[in-house]
Amino acid sequence: MTIIVSATSLSSCINDLDVLPLNPSDTTPETAYGADEAGYVQGLAKLYYNFVNTSDLVVSDGGASELVRAFWSVQECTTDFAKCAWENDAWVRALNTNTWTEQQNDATYAVYARTILGISFVNEYLRQTTPDKLSDRGVSNELAQKIESFRAEARFLRAYFYWMAMDVFGAVPFTTEDSPIGGGFLPEQAPRKDVFNFCVSELNGIINSLPEVRSNYPRADKGSAYGLLARLYLNAEVYAGSPMWSEAKAACEEIYKLGYSICPKYPDLFRGDNGENINARNEFLFSVDYNAEKTQSYGGTSYLTLAAVAADDLTSGDLFNNLNGVNNGWAGIRVPFESLETIYNISGQDYETGEYTVDDKRGELFYIKGRKETMKDALYVFKNGWTCLKFNNTPHDKTAEEWVETAKTKAYSDVDFPLIRLGEIHLIYAEACWRLNDASNALALDKLKELAARAGVAAPATINGDFILKERARELMWEGHRRTDLIRFGKYVGPEYLWAYKGGSYAGQEFNGYMSIFAIPLTELASNTKLVQNPGYPVSGTNPDKQ
Repeated sequence: MTIIVSATSLSSCINDLDVLPLNPSDTTPETAYGADEAGYVQGLAKLYYNFVNTSDLVVSDGGASELVRAFWSVQECTTDFAKCAWENDAWVRALNTNTWTEQQNDATYAVYARTILGISFVNEYLRQTTPDKLSDRGVSNELAQKIESFRAEARFLRAYFYWMAMDVFGAVPFTTEDSPIGGGFLPEQAPRKDVFNFCVSELNGIINSLPEVRSNYPRADKGSAYGLLARLYLNAEVYAGSPMWSEAKAACEEIYKLGYSICPKYPDLFRGDNGENINARNEFLFSVDYNAEKTQSYGGTSYLTLAAVAADDLTSGDLFNNLNGVNNGWAGIRVPFESLETIYNISGQDYETGEYTVDDKRGELFYIKGRKETMKDALYVFKNGWTCLKFNNTPHDKTAEEWVETAKTKAYSDVDFPLIRLGEIHLIYAEACWRLNDASNALALDKLKELAARAGVAAPATINGDFILKERARELMWEGHRRTDLIRFGKYVGPEYLWAYKGGSYAGQEFNGYMSIFAIPLTELASNTKLVQNPGYPVSGTNPDKQ
């Protein structure tokens, strides 16, 4: 699958985007804004739209350039809990088997392009909303105060894009609203540590300017900033070389003051009405809003519902089997049973009836009828492996039978994708306590009891690393965390933990350590001579000081 860019190369667009208008219907940023609120809201909406946009990166299957889908593929298909059957898509083989090189990879390229584009859009929004600009346009003091909150949201989004970029690529081109624009300006890479420090500083600086919790769903609020801070601190040793477990713990404690609550039923978090269901929303700190009528692309949760089943799973004679709440199946992504065995106590699996037994309720969200158990010699055979139905477009208060006729009309998903939620925060808190040699911390154990009670299993009496890594796999499966988790625990590249097709072999084998981060796309190296390829990838030399 080849990424095609309209009109000009994307590489040059990334370098020059700071001069483009935020409102596509206007010719310049200056005319996109005035003295009323509408233009500033529309500009802010474009920043959020960057998560779901597919309009300026065109690929052969429609949605593969979308940021949520591309980041998910990088985070999940490179690990033990997701494999894709589309062997003819160029990115698939590389990610499935951890055999990527410096050659352009569609999935990682999309992450790079979308995040850098998003950062550029935020920078321009901040340039256009300075106090001087607002004053020159006659913006009222009341609206100017509101726009200051919009600016805080924009800065949060920039921190989120920077986090995604530096998690995947390490050192990345660094710009802010103060960077030059036009005139052939080429941004330099900032070391990963510097990007980390910038994100932490930005988030701490905007928290008091962000909206109150749940006052503007699905936009960012105070809890969103604390949640991203907690995640950054959790991975500080990887990103910046020094652990910050105490800071991670403290960020979680701030979140616990804000009134979020665990959704009583785990499946409801991932159903088609999760953005409207107050019980689900009470757990979300930040999410991407998907709507089958308004955000019509084959990325995000449309991908996670459609690609998780085969078309013939949904039809049997004249009957329509409502498995995923939408009307098609692409036979793409599934979970290796070999990996599920390591985290669930599964027994009695019958691939003719589709029945199996598992104690943990989170393990009930799989479909196995007509499947085969092992992926050995069948990595690209979709029905070898278990189908994950975690993301299901059927509303939480509808049965499959009640929704079946509506499902026939749904080509896209309504499921909002949770980027940060309270279940993750509980696990960050527990891990931080364990890392701080406080494995019996009462509050941490209480938070783990909440998750265990919802899953219908016993809670641990004390915390250890093996439990945390497995519990994160169970609680956060297919939510885009697994690669980062395995890296933090030292399980990603080495021989200590093997999974099916790790490093290219069914038995699993280690792969090169430098592949914990991906290659900078070749088109970007060609476009910006100040960029240096990541160590280990054989292109144009290396600069370890920038990693």
